[in-house]
Amino acid sequence: MTDAAPAPWPTDGPSPGTSRAVTLTDLLRVPMHRLRLVAAVAMVGLLAALGYVLLVPAALSASAVVAVRPVVTDAFTPSGAGADRAVNMNVESGIATGTEVVQQLAEFAGGDPRDIRDALEVEVPTGGQILRFTYQAREAHQAVQSANRAAEAYLSVRRTMYEQQRAEMLRSYDASITKVAAQQTALQKRANTAKDSAAGDALVAELAGINNQLTQLNAARTEIAAVDVNPGWVTQTAEKALVTSAGHRPLYLVAGLLGGALVGVVLAYLWESTDRRVRSVADGREASGLPLLGTVRRPAFRGSPRAVDADIRYVAMAVAERVRQPARVALVTAREDATPLTAGLAVALAVDGREVFVADDSGRIDRLRASVLADRGRLPIDPSRPLVPKPRPAGSTPAAGATTESTPARRPSPHPPGARPSTDPDATLTLPRVASARPENSRVVTPDEVVVGVGSVRFGTWRQGADHGLVLFNAPPAESDERGVAVARQGSAVVVVERDRTRQSDLRRLVERLRAAGVTPLGFVLTRNGRA
Repeated sequence: MTDAAPAPWPTDGPSPGTSRAVTLTDLLRVPMHRLRLVAAVAMVGLLAALGYVLLVPAALSASAVVAVRPVVTDAFTPSGAGADRAVNMNVESGIATGTEVVQQLAEFAGGDPRDIRDALEVEVPTGGQILRFTYQAREAHQAVQSANRAAEAYLSVRRTMYEQQRAEMLRSYDASITKVAAQQTALQKRANTAKDSAAGDALVAELAGINNQLTQLNAARTEIAAVDVNPGWVTQTAEKALVTSAGHRPLYLVAGLLGGALVGVVLAYLWESTDRRVRSVADGREASGLPLLGTVRRPAFRGSPRAVDADIRYVAMAVAERVRQPARVALVTAREDATPLTAGLAVALAVDGREVFVADDSGRIDRLRASVLADRGRLPIDPSRPLVPKPRPAGSTPAAGATTESTPARRPSPHPPGARPSTDPDATLTLPRVASARPENSRVVTPDEVVVGVGSVRFGTWRQGADHGLVLFNAPPAESDERGVAVARQGSAVVVVERDRTRQSDLRRLVERLRAAGVTPLGFVLTRNGRA
């Protein structure tokens, strides 16, 4: 690694005392990260609405209109300006949905009065004397018959009420007439038997008053008896041609989708409150209290991972700034796999000439080797490739110290050595010289070593890397294996945090375990799904 002395690492984060304002992006982040849950619940709501639309038959509604008239003594008398106040429509609406009307409908349709009351609806237009009876049913003929029956039942009930009132008034007039008639008969007898002319004149005057009162009572009774108690007429009967579907069925699908999405958002917030994940650098700093070494972003296109490789090289520079050789760096995680990041850091550190040893005790050596080879192939410049000298242009002056006399070219023999057997028994056999395939300045590469740039990457277990200057330990998840923390006690540790996967509680527990073991982590690296 570098020989620079370690310097204090700035946290470059907000102070613990400051509070961050919650923005609209923060509110939308949870549903976006829990998009699968929201979409699943929304689809459940949509399927439920679709099942209701397909399985439950549509409710049909039929309407009948009744014109309500006030009960007057003279039906031919023109009404005044307050004709709409002649009848209290609120009272009429209450009578139309009252117990007597509902009971008659229940007896006619043979259903439960509660269901009849729910299916019957009475509308009163503002400023008018009209009642619109709307009845919902599963079949058209049932809706038509029930609507017409409800209108007729209302008129029947209202007519009965008016007839009872008229009968009570006629009975009262009859009683008064009978009483006055009895008084008339008694006065008539007294007037016939009177002997004094003055007494007879008084009785005759009183009898005239009784006769006048009796005449008024008879006139009033006749007027009451002539009152038309008809409460109104059915101006529009319900018909099958006018039956419509109750409600808009497609709106049920929209309501199911939106309702499911709303329930999904609520469930997403509830799940997030119990299962907090690291969503950003701020969450990582808050949960771990460690400085940020770098972020490894997801590439815009999977076929172009240059942005990710550049991020890993920046992380490698940050790690190299913090440690010296010999260095033992353990890449520890809570539950995730840091193999891609370990391989990327090994390539980024070895390309500058370092001898990096990648240790793994969990059987992931083959994956590490494959990742290192893939990352080496994407290096922008590979110093390990030999430079090919440019051809010398014609007529150029030879370099100083070169031989000025050219050696005459030797004509090749038509009989190469060994092609024609010699007849001399003492002749020796000349073997052609085989040139060495390996250049003189190339180094010997062991089978477990990968040349990267001017450096190399070797693979093995932790014990095999004891004599190497720079060792990267690909630690297993700390929640199930403590070897990563144990190795970090002999050197340093880099905490690897996967965005949207690492739980904040797991990250806090991992940092507490490292500090309890006497390890001061260099910082944390925020990745996305392991590598990208």
